[in-house]
Amino acid sequence: MSAVAKEFKGTIKLDVRDSVADWGPFEVTRAKEGSPNILVILYDDTGMASWSPYGGRINMPTLDRLAANGLTYTQWHTTALCSPTRSVFLTGRNHHVNNVACIMEGTNGFPGASGRIPEECATIGQILQDNGYSTFWLGKDHNVPEEDNSAGGSRSSWPMAMGFDRFYGFLGGETNNWYPDLAEDNHYIDQPYLPEDGYHLSKDLADQAIRMIRDQKSGNPSKPWYMWFCPGANHAPHHSPEEYAAKYKGMFDDGYEAYREWVLQRMIDRGVLPEGTPLTPLNPLPEDQANPADYVKPWDECSDDEKKLFSRMAEVFAGFSEYTDDQIGRVVDYLEETGQLDNTLIFYCADNGASGEGSTSGSVNENKFFNGYPDELAENLQYLDTLGTAETYNHYPTGWAVAFSTPFQMFKRYSQFSGGTCDPMIIHWPAGIKAKGEIRHQYHHATDIVATILDVAGLEMPSVYRGVEQKPLNGVSMRYSFDAAPDAPTTKKRQYYCMLGTRGLWQDGWKVAAIHAPLTGHGRFDEDRWELYHVEDDRAEAKDLAAEHPDKVKELVAAWFEEAEANQVLPLDDRSALEQLTVERPQPEPARTRYIYYPDSGAVPEGVAVSVRGRSYKMIADVDISEDAEGVIFAHGSRFGGHALFIQDRKLHYVYNFLGIKPEQVFVSEELTPGPHALGMEFTRERAGEYHESHGTTKLYVDDKVVDTGPMRTQTGKFTLCGDGLCVGFDSGDQVSRSYRAPFTFTGGKILGVAVDVSEDAYLDLETEALAALSRE
Repeated sequence: MSAVAKEFKGTIKLDVRDSVADWGPFEVTRAKEGSPNILVILYDDTGMASWSPYGGRINMPTLDRLAANGLTYTQWHTTALCSPTRSVFLTGRNHHVNNVACIMEGTNGFPGASGRIPEECATIGQILQDNGYSTFWLGKDHNVPEEDNSAGGSRSSWPMAMGFDRFYGFLGGETNNWYPDLAEDNHYIDQPYLPEDGYHLSKDLADQAIRMIRDQKSGNPSKPWYMWFCPGANHAPHHSPEEYAAKYKGMFDDGYEAYREWVLQRMIDRGVLPEGTPLTPLNPLPEDQANPADYVKPWDECSDDEKKLFSRMAEVFAGFSEYTDDQIGRVVDYLEETGQLDNTLIFYCADNGASGEGSTSGSVNENKFFNGYPDELAENLQYLDTLGTAETYNHYPTGWAVAFSTPFQMFKRYSQFSGGTCDPMIIHWPAGIKAKGEIRHQYHHATDIVATILDVAGLEMPSVYRGVEQKPLNGVSMRYSFDAAPDAPTTKKRQYYCMLGTRGLWQDGWKVAAIHAPLTGHGRFDEDRWELYHVEDDRAEAKDLAAEHPDKVKELVAAWFEEAEANQVLPLDDRSALEQLTVERPQPEPARTRYIYYPDSGAVPEGVAVSVRGRSYKMIADVDISEDAEGVIFAHGSRFGGHALFIQDRKLHYVYNFLGIKPEQVFVSEELTPGPHALGMEFTRERAGEYHESHGTTKLYVDDKVVDTGPMRTQTGKFTLCGDGLCVGFDSGDQVSRSYRAPFTFTGGKILGVAVDVSEDAYLDLETEALAALSRE
């Protein structure tokens, strides 16, 4: 609709036959003639040295094709973390202005960190939607506050409230690519088919993207569209079809240090980096500041088993990336076949640097990182032949994060170094860019994308939107660079960086970087030492000039504090992932110690489900079973962490799957008799383990009798970063226990309900009260 109401210029009489109509005030605004379609492809967790257009070893046929006919940017930057960067893509404002200091699972009660994008920051979806564009969002969201990620949660931050006509994807930070947690528009859905029938999320997203564009063009062929395509790639879990991982067999056997040397020369040869650019150290931070989980083990110190495992992890990652690029290629092919490609402005990029969340030894279950629990080589080697399949939730080690971020220091999360922020960006628009296959060295940032889109669409961000005065855009349009000389001066003047306690600032070719690692809990920010780099001459940020130019350091540090004040950056937070992910946040429901769940409802996301983390708890299911009853009574989580109560072989089973580590912790009853029963379990926490996991004793109950008991350990952190919710009567997506296959729907009786209690009361004291609440007939 038009931002300003138009005056009615017709004539109104008593009789319509004497009146003159005027449709002007009621017409929906049309896009300007010739407005381009806009396709933004935003990968996750990808360093610039990964992909073939930059000289990387990962073959990206679609991206190569677009680069050959478009522009490759070498100094395009992000915030160093996914939710913050994505918020910037949405609004064109800095991430703290958007209130997105961290990921949605790490929000906090401060102006720059609440996770709720304010009304003062209208989105690109809203502006384009109001000006004649169709707007589509595919894949990852990760800008919905965790407490809203539920069937009954507020929809105020879901895509359709952010200016998008259609949404198909997942709301959290990651998802299982074989068994994703899907939402469509404003509701949750099941995946359309299973992996054994050929399902992979990347393929599904491409199918849906083509369908959305086809549907729109069928009814409104002259209307331009904006599509934000955000695959699960390259975020963990690295799930690759086997034939794609097989393409890279042996290609990473030389190791990540050799890869750095090889790719650096290729980047120089291609003009991505200037001649003489050096490599930075594998572990550049001083020991008293470094995060031990981010340590890179030198390749020549790795055992043969480690080398075999680490090389295979890189192969799977590469296959995952190329497979997704091929699926995007199907969308690009469709645009070409339908005559839309030439006037479609495509941004193909990534949201932050390569990820170090696999820690030193890599991981077969990335959720260990979020639980503060280490990986063990012996366990990881058990999964060597199944990496990339549904059996693993895999992530490569830190060595590959550094290699794929060549030549820079560190990787994702480190906002002061380009290893965290300098990412691939290729722009393709035949109708609007004369230059073909050229490189651009102008310094730019994710804040510049919205400004660029508005520029090419002939629009401006309004000063007032829906009655609310708007925050100004923090970005500049990149359009001037489209046909400029490769080294023409950038129009960007200053950009601050801040993430998880790390911070830096770029200004006019100079950069300061605070030497502080994320997620360490070190604090003492006032004691941080600042390094200085002349990025104009030192693209690798390898030479610290702070001692030579103390006045420049003082100037830029003062500029950082100016930006911090202007963008509501403080307070800084470098606490551990476990601490930040478990901050207590406002919930839509009052605090309670007893949760009751019923069958015939969808999965309850972990953010609003009962939390049994780090505490004693009990569960009571009120059932009436027949002799052949079987199936899941209660399940929460997946094979990578969770717990389930189910009937199998006429026996009651309770399984706690601790971070996917075999063997599962299993408690089993004797055969059950038909009829009504109270079936449940009780865990009594007795102590904390070395990694803050809980240790205690579990009892399995049939009615008021203990039928099995034994020691058990439980997770301190979440079962998953997001997804795999709490279910009654079935198990969603990926099953908790390997002893059954999801959904393993309950049959042969009736579940009246399941009560989960986290109070200090004993199980038997609760039995009568809980069963009464479940209203057994």
